[in-house]
Amino acid sequence: MLTAMRARPLPTRVVQQLAAVNILDLATRLAAQAFLAALPMLIAVSSFCPPGWRHELRRSLRSLLGSGRAQATMLDQMYSGDQQSMQSWGAVSVLVALLSATAFSRALQRMCERCWHLPPSGVRILVWRWALWLFVWLTALFFQGLLHDGFGAGPLLGVPLQAVDSVLMWWWTQHLLLAGRVPWRPMLPGALLAGVGAVGFSQVAALWLPMALQRSVDRYGPLGSVFTLLSWLILFFTIVALGIALGQVFAQEPMVRRALRLPEVSSGEVTPSTTR
Repeated sequence: MLTAMRARPLPTRVVQQLAAVNILDLATRLAAQAFLAALPMLIAVSSFCPPGWRHELRRSLRSLLGSGRAQATMLDQMYSGDQQSMQSWGAVSVLVALLSATAFSRALQRMCERCWHLPPSGVRILVWRWALWLFVWLTALFFQGLLHDGFGAGPLLGVPLQAVDSVLMWWWTQHLLLAGRVPWRPMLPGALLAGVGAVGFSQVAALWLPMALQRSVDRYGPLGSVFTLLSWLILFFTIVALGIALGQVFAQEPMVRRALRLPEVSSGEVTPSTTR
């Protein structure tokens, strides 16, 4: 199937890939899992973090969501780490939140497999990978504020640093969640598109999201911020899914394969996992 697709013009293969992957469905699922599973995990973890780490988490989230009054109030309430919030999270609750957050990792795994047209891996192979991805993602998230500020040098250095960090994260994400079935170099185009696209979208969204959130809160109360944040997540993961899906197509292009020093596609090559 993939060999026949490669014989068709690039625009045709791009359209076929987007239709087969169903970008909007993937982005909506990822946004829902991020909102229902990943955000509660962040709240649970921040409740037990030292004050300095909570400050860095709020700083990192503000760098992604913008610095409007609505965001600041929402983040301060969610990640305050006061005594009442710490008492509401017991050890069992934190464990349940962490386990539930693996649903987000599983959704990312399904996105990568669908983009690369691979069957699902066994649970025993992936279960530790879901947990490892969450740990690395959470650790990287704490440093987004520092990266955004360029470690004190400002956004002129910070934005390129965030782009490099994002590309590396999505490159490694594909490798980890595909269980090594696709080699590193073919995954680089998708990582570049997803990483640079995600950072570019975050920079642009930081200009309109504060106003959109404030307007939603003024009109509909706290519930309005939920709809706005979900819309932001759907758009964000649309960019990511588009990048990885298009990266799979571009990785089959002769010019890209020569740039990546990959062998030419042979007629007997059926799946991406056979390219070494």
